[in-house]
Amino acid sequence: MSPDPAGPRAGVPGLSRLLEAVLSVGSELELRTTLQHIVDGAAELTGARYAALGTTDPGQDGLTEIRTGGAEPPPTGVLSVPIHVHDEVFGHLHLAGKRHAAPFTAEDEQLLHVLAAQAGIAIGNARLYEAARQRERWIEGAAAVTTALLTGESAADALVTVAEGARALADAAAGVILQPTPAGGMEIVTASAYEDAGDIVGTTIEPGSPVLVQLLGGEPVFIDDSATDPRMTTHVRHRFGPSMMLPLQADGRLIGTLALPRRPGDRPYTAVERLLATQFASQAALALVLADAQHSRERLAVYEDRDRIARDLHDLVVQRLFATGMLLESAQRRGGPADPAHEVLGRAVDELQSTIQEVRTAIFALQQPPAEPPTTLRGKVLREAASASAVLGFPPSTHFKGPVDTLVPDEVATRLLTALRRALAAVASGVSRLEITVDVTTPLPDGRDAVRLRVYEDGGTTASWRSPL
Repeated sequence: MSPDPAGPRAGVPGLSRLLEAVLSVGSELELRTTLQHIVDGAAELTGARYAALGTTDPGQDGLTEIRTGGAEPPPTGVLSVPIHVHDEVFGHLHLAGKRHAAPFTAEDEQLLHVLAAQAGIAIGNARLYEAARQRERWIEGAAAVTTALLTGESAADALVTVAEGARALADAAAGVILQPTPAGGMEIVTASAYEDAGDIVGTTIEPGSPVLVQLLGGEPVFIDDSATDPRMTTHVRHRFGPSMMLPLQADGRLIGTLALPRRPGDRPYTAVERLLATQFASQAALALVLADAQHSRERLAVYEDRDRIARDLHDLVVQRLFATGMLLESAQRRGGPADPAHEVLGRAVDELQSTIQEVRTAIFALQQPPAEPPTTLRGKVLREAASASAVLGFPPSTHFKGPVDTLVPDEVATRLLTALRRALAAVASGVSRLEITVDVTTPLPDGRDAVRLRVYEDGGTTASWRSPL
């Protein structure tokens, strides 16, 4: 083919132009840049005003078409050659609008086939490079999430960490964690989004939804368009486009589902992205299980330490206080009522008995699991007292007389706690001492067993309540 005298490459032999185009095609490793070089090189090589490369499978690489020149090809005179990567057709290279309305020649087509062959090799290398970069990014992200989970975060914070890390890695509009509900559905419990998550949290996939069987079965679900996919039934589906829903599953235990929706109209997830995200979800689930086990061990260590302190208080402090009280009572009896020290010894004995009650209450509180709400009446009364201490500025002194946990039924305990809250709310400001006493050792005047509550402040009795058992 004779060179085009009016073209920008006039006078340059076709072989030289081909060599230059091949070198340009192989000069980059980033896939989109490589494809742009292929399109630009084809246009320069043949003198076409329009060139485009359309991919056969947009989901493979997340790309659809790369163009140069005009936005649309001329209606006639189109030259098209396929580009093969290994044994598959990656796409087709389309050229149109040769300068001066000249037709494409056999030499143009031959040069284009050579360029297409070299382009296939360059695309294969760029794919490998892109996959390696993505894999490295996801591995680093998974490692960072695992490290964060094992540094002592709460369960809620751990789910947020997974959602935020996955959203950033997947370039998704949101990272969402769903967990099974008692009714058999799944509920969004955590959402991380570039914009305000709004009403995403709390959204429920109701039982019977087509996608629910797959999710509860621990299967990944890949969606091209959330707004139009019939499997999607939530009211927030219209906000999103392509999406992945990946099981958070470790050792056969389904923790939940990680959903990574993109914005409407965004490119679909590629096969590589789906694989890497699925692997990330598996590692994140394992990290969540390990973090939960670590937190359980830490709670157990705290509980064991509290139990040891409680035993020491009981075996040493209480026994010594009790022995001291007996010595004082003995001295009081020997001196008799006429002894000037009799009254002082009596007050000392009363103070020791009160102290023993308070130490025993502290022992009971130490023996309760620190991370769980109280289930006994003692524990609930102590919780109310602790809540009141934040307002009073000091902890109330709490006493229990008799086996309150075994004698007081639940309905009576509920009424007692209501009376206690009402009494604590009515405590006058500026008090310096407050005593709470729950007593099941004193019967009613008619002989029936009863439980009595007394709230006493330094100015006098604030409240007194009783109920038969």
